[in-house]
Amino acid sequence: MKVLVAGYQHETNTFAPSKADWAAFNRGDDFPAFIHGQAMLDRLTGVNLPAGGFIDAAKTRGWQLVPSSWCGASPSSYVTQDAFERISAAVLSDVGRGGFDAVYLDLHGAGVAEHVDDTEGELITRIRQVVGQDIPIVASLDLHANVTQRMLQQADALVSYRTYPHIDMAATGELAAQLLARRLQLGRKEPLHYRRLPFLIPLNAQSTWMQPAADLYDALAELDRDFGTCLSFCMAFPASDFAECGPVVWAHGEQAAEAVDRLFALVAEPTQWTLEFLSARDAVAQSLARAERARKPLVIADTQDNPGAGGDSNTTGLLHALLQQGAGKKFPGQIALGLMFDPQAAQAAAAAGVGATLSITLGTAVPTFTGQHSDPEVAGQFKVRAVSDGTVTLKGLMMTGHTANLGPCACLEVDGILVAVASGQMQMLDRELFRMVGITPEAMKIIVVKSSNHFRADFTPLVENAATDILIAKAAGPMAADPADLPWKNLPDSIRRRP
Repeated sequence: MKVLVAGYQHETNTFAPSKADWAAFNRGDDFPAFIHGQAMLDRLTGVNLPAGGFIDAAKTRGWQLVPSSWCGASPSSYVTQDAFERISAAVLSDVGRGGFDAVYLDLHGAGVAEHVDDTEGELITRIRQVVGQDIPIVASLDLHANVTQRMLQQADALVSYRTYPHIDMAATGELAAQLLARRLQLGRKEPLHYRRLPFLIPLNAQSTWMQPAADLYDALAELDRDFGTCLSFCMAFPASDFAECGPVVWAHGEQAAEAVDRLFALVAEPTQWTLEFLSARDAVAQSLARAERARKPLVIADTQDNPGAGGDSNTTGLLHALLQQGAGKKFPGQIALGLMFDPQAAQAAAAAGVGATLSITLGTAVPTFTGQHSDPEVAGQFKVRAVSDGTVTLKGLMMTGHTANLGPCACLEVDGILVAVASGQMQMLDRELFRMVGITPEAMKIIVVKSSNHFRADFTPLVENAATDILIAKAAGPMAADPADLPWKNLPDSIRRRP
């Protein structure tokens, strides 16, 4: 049994300012850089990514792996035509050589290119045209996939993550291997049933560490046990402006229709998905008021500049709010913010060395979905507290064992506030990203993370009470916390902009 393995990961925010070009898939910021052949198997084995889980499961089953290519780029605006065609050509070149019995694809499911709305559906279709109908194609998807009819019809089976933060990425690769084994044993596709929800779900409401999602995914697992199905519920990425953006429930199995209908009835109740947000000023004010008596750190999520959702991790709204309210003077050296993407500042700090004082600006005013720019750069005197080469191995539940390469990084202090500055983009999903520049998260009073939900996997154990000590702030940025705020053009009227 020989299985061709390939991967392509991109989450496209079509409203974001920066596109994913070919270089983005070769930088290796928060994903391994483009890799091909045996080196791919070596690099991904044992890593908490779907391909890593599939590779381990395949070896256990005695399958022989035929490596193609794997790549991923940080979420951003459109994948350029050049980048997608290079990625597609690399995979199709290997597919065209034949010599395998099945195909496994490690996909995101929310990729949009300049010339193709549904890049994953397009890639699966191109592979299908080469291999024909008899060779199975099975793929794993991100929980934020915008699952299209084309993807479901062209693949033999699809399965998505069941956690957000995504701590089950490798486990989802193992599920894909199970689906492939079921497909091979049956000798044909299993029955498929799917239903699309009539509304978008805000990203911050999707965390499976909170309700309602925690109970809904428990119900999903129970339905699978009852009906012998493999259910998936993608809550979708609500910032991809094309006709099939939105949540989908689907299942493979003889009783797929009944299982899907039962789960759909649970997830489609709209009021459970509502969520309130704080302004940057109010989030800081509330945190400062509670920090004096708090025994553990308070966390503020700068959700609208999340580089895991299309932001560039470089806006300054929360930093301005901290400075304006004297946060660093009240708690000097106990206020941390990160990661701030500013290669020029990081490289200047690395060149100047620890102890130097730099007169620079930090951050960037970027275009946002409102048509306005985000807050201006922060100008001032920044003291270099630490520098790093930006190579860091993650230890939290997200992407455990993955080594990120973020280029020159530094801890810059301004008015008592510690800012973790990086030359590469990565959302703050692991405490090691602070530690690499000498910031001890456990010793902080207030921590600002440029992330929406993934930070919860490693930062929730740090706080005293997740329900009260994690605040979600809306500072001006490229990623709308409320999908209804976005200037949609292609989403059909049948899909409501909010629950």
